[in-house]
Amino acid sequence: MRLFTAVTLGSTIEAHATATLERLHALAPRARWVPSHGVHLTLVFLGEVEESRLPELGEVLHPVSLRHKPLTLSIEGGGSFGPPRHPHVLWAGVGGETATLEALQQDMAAALEPLGFPRDKRLYTAHLTLARSKDPKGDPAFVTCVRALEGRHWGEARVEHFTLFESKAGRYLPRLEFPLGEAP
Repeated sequence: MRLFTAVTLGSTIEAHATATLERLHALAPRARWVPSHGVHLTLVFLGEVEESRLPELGEVLHPVSLRHKPLTLSIEGGGSFGPPRHPHVLWAGVGGETATLEALQQDMAAALEPLGFPRDKRLYTAHLTLARSKDPKGDPAFVTCVRALEGRHWGEARVEHFTLFESKAGRYLPRLEFPLGEAP
């Protein structure tokens, strides 16, 4: 199974994502756009994992969920990763309690490391991936998309749990869910 942990953002953000992606698709038609259903913020990518390890992952992730309280995030603005004139990834920005989200991500990464899931060397930056370039040299149309995202506010989402997802055939299947801040 190809696994990752993430927080979901609810129906209001998902509706804004659908409308925004439809509008942006016309600006960068050659990009590989993410599906608007199941909009999420990835916390830790685990990669290929045997299904037999799900109980072990649950035992490690449950205490992480207890140490963190629910939080509120907003989606606003956007940007790109890669060279300024030929970006590779288009993203929407995340606001609100991002320090709380980053603390959750760091705690989770630390808890998973002893199980053989190395921490990402890059600093975690919360963002909502919207599209990826199909061209390895990047997609100059993303520059126009970034301008179109300026000043846009998609709303707020109350995050009350995180989920261990399986990525399978372009769909995200929840395997385990962990409420934040709840007693066992």
